[in-house]
Amino acid sequence: MTQTKKLDNGVRVIIKRMEGLLSVTMGVLVGAGAAFENDREDGISHFIEHMQFKGTEKRTAFEISDAFDALGAQVNAFTGKDMTCYYAKATSDHASEAFGLLADLFLNSTFPDEEMEREKGVVIEEINMDEDSPEDLCLDLLCRAAFGKKNYGRNILGPAENVKGFTRDDLFAYKNKYYCPENIVISFAGNIGTDEALALAEKHFGKMKLTGFKKPAKDITLSTESLFKNKPIEQAHFAFGFPTAAREDKLCPAIQVMNTILGGGMSSRLFKKVREELGLAYSVYSYPSHYDETGLLTVYAGVNPKKAKQAAKAVKEVIEEFCKKGVTEEEFLRGREQIKSSSIFAQENTSSQMLLYGKQMLYKNEVYDFEKRMAEIAALTPDDISRAIACNYDFSRAAVATVGNLKEGISL
Repeated sequence: MTQTKKLDNGVRVIIKRMEGLLSVTMGVLVGAGAAFENDREDGISHFIEHMQFKGTEKRTAFEISDAFDALGAQVNAFTGKDMTCYYAKATSDHASEAFGLLADLFLNSTFPDEEMEREKGVVIEEINMDEDSPEDLCLDLLCRAAFGKKNYGRNILGPAENVKGFTRDDLFAYKNKYYCPENIVISFAGNIGTDEALALAEKHFGKMKLTGFKKPAKDITLSTESLFKNKPIEQAHFAFGFPTAAREDKLCPAIQVMNTILGGGMSSRLFKKVREELGLAYSVYSYPSHYDETGLLTVYAGVNPKKAKQAAKAVKEVIEEFCKKGVTEEEFLRGREQIKSSSIFAQENTSSQMLLYGKQMLYKNEVYDFEKRMAEIAALTPDDISRAIACNYDFSRAAVATVGNLKEGISL
């Protein structure tokens, strides 16, 4: 059973009741992320996410973590390109206390100066860790190559120089701009009564003031840039990025099946050819990212530097053959079942359901419809996959990123 309510101040609440379980996951989602930042703010969404845990008007950072531990509850958060999510998972009998703690850190953080200085060091180490993870670095570089230096091209962590310079006033100003009731969704999934969940949302978030928030428009410009970063590492990493459909596009289910067939698992074309048959890569895969205005279909491989050009050629040939010959009936049926089963598996996990229903409400202002999702997948045909292929793999529109100890980057 699913129930929704919009509070008087614009906060949207959605409850996915999952009877028979003993726990509940509670999330607070806000439409703030790297894609909404300007150059000076670059990295601030992520830094605020960290600082929200560092003390409120009632509790110190230690007291927050200690209080969750005392309930046996889990708490965490993450920042994306266009969303930040704070969430807690607790046994059903401790849902009220856990949500109260979650609401406190979300609404009442004070960003103490001494905690800010410490956390700047933590985030800068996270940036350093990203620099030492060439796969992540390559995928970040691909976003920059595909979208430029703004919006979806921004690295979520931001540059270290920005992080060092953030002030409390900067954090409060950005939070006041985006952490508005009209830009917030509260999502419950698990064994919690709808009346209890609504009462908790009203109690803790009902006093937020209306702001008249309107989601800012993004100036999206797709690019076919090729970017290269030399690093003295053992592997070479490259990625191709193809423009793909936005979230609302009816072709998205077909694109997801198509991607599964090309690079979504151990039976995919890329895995079987590039890794198993040619032995050119340990890791090779693809995935789509769908945003409000556009999307990016990424193809990635980590390879021996001496065979980087050979591997890139092999990846390109697999894609070209995919476009030329399409998919077999067996591939289509297998890919469709994989997408179907992943949706079904998600129905059995409170954390997945909290995020799925919360994102659907945040992005589309609607309730996620599992039956509709199943019907869309069941209705797919091989012709739909052929249309998806034709709309996606155009190398003249592709961006490229390369990271490794090479003289030059991969070119198409």
